[in-house]
Amino acid sequence: MTARLIGVGVGPGAADLLTLRAVRVLREADVLALPRASREAPSSAGAIVRAAIGEVPGQELLPLTFPMTRDRDVRRAALDAALDAVGARLAAGKRVAVACEGDPLVYGSFIDLLREAPARFPRVPVEVVPGITAATAAGAAALVPLADGDGALEILPARRALGELPRIAASGDAAVIYKAGPALPELSRALGDVGLAAGAILVTAATRPEEEIVRGLAAGEERRPYFSLVIVPPRSDREDR
Repeated sequence: MTARLIGVGVGPGAADLLTLRAVRVLREADVLALPRASREAPSSAGAIVRAAIGEVPGQELLPLTFPMTRDRDVRRAALDAALDAVGARLAAGKRVAVACEGDPLVYGSFIDLLREAPARFPRVPVEVVPGITAATAAGAAALVPLADGDGALEILPARRALGELPRIAASGDAAVIYKAGPALPELSRALGDVGLAAGAILVTAATRPEEEIVRGLAAGEERRPYFSLVIVPPRSDREDR
């Protein structure tokens, strides 16, 4: 079998939200690479895959550590280790599927591998199997339109959103704020300052059994898990709430 590197989106959590293509590619892979936040942490993507396809006889499970830190040296060392591990399998002619929560190209750990692939694995074909994003899963859970007509949709991380909220409020367009859980006390206050808190919707663990939806945020909301996001509906829907 010819070596190939594939980033596979496994969706936001529910096992039955994997696409048919994702299921096929994951089953056919010689190596299933499973990103995790630390050596001690389980792979959330791995749990989704196991629930969807079970164990595949003969398939190697390869943990890849992508630490959640802003320390560039730590992140670079972890990426180099991941590239070495993946490269060894590709050099042996294996198909390596990297399972990514949501979509591989929306805040996905596969992005770093994709950027390095042309230099590190110049002769290896690379492909991406898209997945359902957390943004669209949360919108579906909350029954909130994200973009319609001439409206725009903006997706941005919480720390950046803190400085962009006045502009978002003025635009009237929708926004989905990722990585909101740890920043929620500060974010909820900032949303209140620009008049967006009452219409904002917090979604935690969309599509999972522990899914939580909070409509309207009070100032100083308590922190939530990392995989929480905030939807700022478009102006027309804000006014209807």
